[in-house]
Amino acid sequence: MKLVIQIPCLNEEETLAETLRGLPRRIDGIDSVEVVVVDDGSTDGSSRVARDNGADHIVRFPKRKGLAFGFMAGLDAALRLGADVIVNTDADNQYPSSDIPRLIAPILAGEAEMVVGDRGVGRVAHFSWTKRRLQTAGSWVVRKVSGTSVPDTTSGFRALTRDAALRINIVSEFTYTLESIIQAGKKRLAVTHLPIRARETRPSRLFGSTWEYVKRQSASILRIYAMYEPLKVFVILGGLLFAAGVALGLRYAFFWWIGEIRGHIQSAILSVLLLILGFQTLQMGVLSDLIASNRKLLEDALYRLRKLELRDGSSGRG
Repeated sequence: MKLVIQIPCLNEEETLAETLRGLPRRIDGIDSVEVVVVDDGSTDGSSRVARDNGADHIVRFPKRKGLAFGFMAGLDAALRLGADVIVNTDADNQYPSSDIPRLIAPILAGEAEMVVGDRGVGRVAHFSWTKRRLQTAGSWVVRKVSGTSVPDTTSGFRALTRDAALRINIVSEFTYTLESIIQAGKKRLAVTHLPIRARETRPSRLFGSTWEYVKRQSASILRIYAMYEPLKVFVILGGLLFAAGVALGLRYAFFWWIGEIRGHIQSAILSVLLLILGFQTLQMGVLSDLIASNRKLLEDALYRLRKLELRDGSSGRG
């Protein structure tokens, strides 16, 4: 049983050494532990620090590609190294490395395919009141969308089985945290969580303001949900447009019935427009649902192809 710990980093030379030194190298039930550092175009000495402090492998991009891309590159590297279990943690030492054995325990016991560390975002002292409320609300939305019970959906401290990692395909360019949980829920993976401690770190580099965070996270949730439940999304939108058109049409019909048509022709025009838009939106929902069905088939084909590729690669190395 092989564990690969992947650490995405961007200009983390000040904290990366401490993070690497704290990683466990011997865990009950695990035969070997390897560490992969994904350097996302750092302009400081992050790669050198990683090399000097025990990282077994370094994946480095000459230019910044984003956290989501780095996460997927780490998964790909871990899978090619033959990982049976993959742990993702941050380079800023936010998550205690001593919790890694606890994090992977449900996987080793065969009870879960993905485990997410729960920081208890509603009670974290070094989070601002606004951040605690936003994190809590966002996690609630993701739970409803994904059908999972993860209370801290933005936590980057998580473990995956090899099979779960093969099934994850991140398309967002912002972050992987929300999309991976929604995908796991929609693909019926066994997802669980456990409480962890979280250390105070420097402000996030993913966004410059609270408004930007809310905007980008909301767009990510809506986009991902629309990918997996397009019929629901378009039926709701089309139904609202259609209902508004019917309501305006009935209003115009009432004034026509009582003989007061003058001054209400705008209602008739807007009613027809909304009915047309509603009908077209419903049509788009049906087409999007067919596309989503094809996407599921393509994802399954990609999953099988990746398994074959990795199996052939490992047999070739042997």
